[in-house]
Amino acid sequence: MKLKQLESLLGSLQQFDHPKAENSFGDLCDKVVADFGCGCGTLGLAAGLLGAEHVTGFDIDQESIEIATSNADELDLDIDFVQCDIRNLTLSDRHIDTVVMNPPFGTRKKGADMEFLSVALKVASRAVYSLHKTSTRDHIKRRALREYNASSAEVLCELRFDVPQLYKFHKKKEVDVAVDLWRFVPTSNQGRHL
Repeated sequence: MKLKQLESLLGSLQQFDHPKAENSFGDLCDKVVADFGCGCGTLGLAAGLLGAEHVTGFDIDQESIEIATSNADELDLDIDFVQCDIRNLTLSDRHIDTVVMNPPFGTRKKGADMEFLSVALKVASRAVYSLHKTSTRDHIKRRALREYNASSAEVLCELRFDVPQLYKFHKKKEVDVAVDLWRFVPTSNQGRHL
């Protein structure tokens, strides 16, 4: 079957009138969302498509910002993208309800994922959704609750990522990685800022 035929068939299938994925917690629709380490913008774009009031993507890499901007334009979404290092982020003038992120897993630079999580829990007033390697599950939960002041840390589902060889430091052509999708709730639901 050709790709065009598959797209046509899938496009004609009946869909939910009211999908429940976003409705489980109400953390995206009509909320202000930040996408940390946004890369090409996938998570932020998804938040925009699910009805976020406003989305801002943050990434250290200028080329990623350019691709994310192009992707947002392609989908006709009004999303802001900011080039910055998350560790130096200052958001004193912005309110953020929810942070979504797929941080570096901390394999190359130990603790990189935890730096992202620490900042996210400081700025989000409602929730943080984050992807982390399943093998680090106990460590992630312990640090989120004890050191980063999360009131809850819950694995929503376990996923499998086929990570292709994208960077020079990737030694294998492709690696299959078990990944957890987490939902963290900051201790205080009062808007907090850095």
